[in-house]
Order: sequence, then C-alpha cells, then structure tokens
Amino acid sequence: MNETDALAAFSSISSATRLRILKGLVTAGPEGMNAGEIAELVDATPSRASFHLSNMADAGLVISNRQSRQISYRVNFETMGALTRYLMDDCCQNNEIVRNCCVTGNRC
Repeated sequence: MNETDALAAFSSISSATRLRILKGLVTAGPEGMNAGEIAELVDATPSRASFHLSNMADAGLVISNRQSRQISYRVNFETMGALTRYLMDDCCQNNEIVRNCCVTGNRC
C-alpha cells in the first residue's frame, strides 16, 4: 500500500457511520451483509448507507456483489491487512513500543 491509498482508506473510515459499517462487516466475515442489513445496523436510510458504502468501495475497503436485485457487501480483508501493515511498517517504522501496544492486554 502506498501513502495515497492509505490516506484514502483512513479518510473513508474517519466518519462514525463508516467506521460502524466497517466493524459490522468485519464481524459478518467473508459472507458480508446486504445493503438493507447494513442500513439497519447503522440506523441509516438505505440511500445514506449506499452513499457511505460507495465511498468505502472507492477506497478499496469493501467489495460489492450484485445478485439479482440484492447488493451484498463484504470487507476487503486484503486491503485492511495492507492498511495495518502500512501503519505499522511504513508509518511507525515497526517501532517496538507501538508493536507492544498492539498486543491484547498491554497498556501504553
């Protein structure tokens, strides 16, 4: 991942609604959720949820699949992994203090 892609991804999830969508889709796993379920999850109208999902798709964070009239979305786990690696390796230079903060239970 390069700086431009990382900035687009971070910008996309800087919205509370989009961050909640991302969390919901991560929890849903590879099967994802349909647009209506996502709208309900974040208490948004379907058109508002679609607006957010479109932004997230443009940033490469989600992938959509159309089946007949239904559109389902799932997290692009490859992009999420690349974003995490970018933050740890490129941005934080693999700093040991930062890495230790990522271990469950460690306080920094």
